[in-house]
Amino acid sequence: MEENTEGKAEKFFKEFGKKMDSFLVELKDAGTRVEADMKDKYEELKVAAEKFKKEAENKERWKEVEVALKKAGEELNNAVKAAFKKPQ
Repeated sequence: MEENTEGKAEKFFKEFGKKMDSFLVELKDAGTRVEADMKDKYEELKVAAEKFKKEAENKERWKEVEVALKKAGEELNNAVKAAFKKPQ
């Protein structure tokens, strides 16, 4: 009886060990993929930052953007007031 129990435990731990090995391989692969993705995103952010820096140097363009955003804000404010205005 004791021999049978010991065989089951050994089988369980053998299977458990195989599953852990498989999990660790998958985990390592996932880490490699995440690292590659993060490097790609970092490069994209660097490019976007350079583009933004160049655009920010064009102050006249940003003045146009500021005026357009203010106008859009006023229009949104008017729309909200109209939507929630009490009926008379």
